[in-house]
Amino acid sequence: MKRFWITMNMIYEKFMLLLFVVAFLIVIYGLYDTWYVYKNASNDDVARFKPTPGQGLSEEAPITEDMVAWITIDDTNIDYPIMQGEDNTTYLNLNPYGDYSLSGSIFLDTRNSENFTDPYSILYGHHMEYGSMFGALDDFMDLEFMKNHKHGTLLVGRDGEKSYELAVFACIKVNVYDNDVLDPDIASNIEQIIKDEAISYNTSIKNSDHILALSTCIEPVSTNRLLVFCYIYE
Repeated sequence: MKRFWITMNMIYEKFMLLLFVVAFLIVIYGLYDTWYVYKNASNDDVARFKPTPGQGLSEEAPITEDMVAWITIDDTNIDYPIMQGEDNTTYLNLNPYGDYSLSGSIFLDTRNSENFTDPYSILYGHHMEYGSMFGALDDFMDLEFMKNHKHGTLLVGRDGEKSYELAVFACIKVNVYDNDVLDPDIASNIEQIIKDEAISYNTSIKNSDHILALSTCIEPVSTNRLLVFCYIYE
């Protein structure tokens, strides 16, 4: 009987050791997964391939041919290539290199022209932690922040052949089923909608014929979206 209990104790100790090892591996995997998602959402890696106006991407840049532009909002983490896939799901989970990534890419609505000449263009991006991707849009709900971070640049074309100035002027929260705001084909009344529903609105910025919306999801409801609006200046 004594030998039996000794054997049972040994089995118990090994079982507990196995549980500890499994729990430890789960924690390690969780930390790695968090680091991996953050790394892929960070602009540090892809930013080294950012073109300068009138100059193409470097030959070693692995960004796919779906890149149509590059957006920068000064003094924020928004400094990314803009992709445009076959549909609006293509780059939800693909990075600019065409590899699978939970953070996806910043991408242009497929209904929009890649040269940004439409009256109303929409960009989409995941809401990531630490202000990565379009997680930085939250800050624009504060009017003072908007006034101090209103400048940006849009380099259009894979080679950055055209450079436009951006000016952030408003942001609103909408439901994903609000087609009046999330449909780029409906542009005739977009400015009136913004004026009526904006959370923050900077009236000091002069109007333009072209509006760019930056859209991301926002809690607590999964169908909620936060849109930040910029004027595009020729």
